[in-house]
Amino acid sequence: MSVVAKKYRPHLPTLMTLCEVNYMLMLRTLADKEQVGEQRCFFISDFLSYRVQVKEVTKYTTLLTICQEATITGYNLTKLFRPKMVVRLYHDARMAEVISNQDVNQIKPRYDYPNEKMHLPDEKQQVNYFLKEWLQLCLQLGQVDINIKNIL
Repeated sequence: MSVVAKKYRPHLPTLMTLCEVNYMLMLRTLADKEQVGEQRCFFISDFLSYRVQVKEVTKYTTLLTICQEATITGYNLTKLFRPKMVVRLYHDARMAEVISNQDVNQIKPRYDYPNEKMHLPDEKQQVNYFLKEWLQLCLQLGQVDINIKNIL
């Protein structure tokens, strides 16, 4: 008796709601820093911080990078332990979508599983959930450094 696995199908209403929530959280995170090159840094602990930087601003979209900056004395952490995302804000639709994660460009809405790079079938949704949790962490626990240019 063989079992046929059902192919994953993205649930579009769930993904759209998630992108709307991320948009709202991202606007709170930016706090009116919406010019190219502006950034905010959220310090979670002595060795962990997150930086949000505006890369591109157009009439209807904004492109941001969000990266983790871990500094543990005596250790050189690889990229694997320093997550980085590129997020596009769609102002007309009021949505934020992760378009790149850990240098994986153009995340597909669905992957066959197993696959060569071992992406999850719902990788796009999982990455957007991760963005939501990341933003919530920054807003709840992060202390913002107002004068970011002095520390970078």
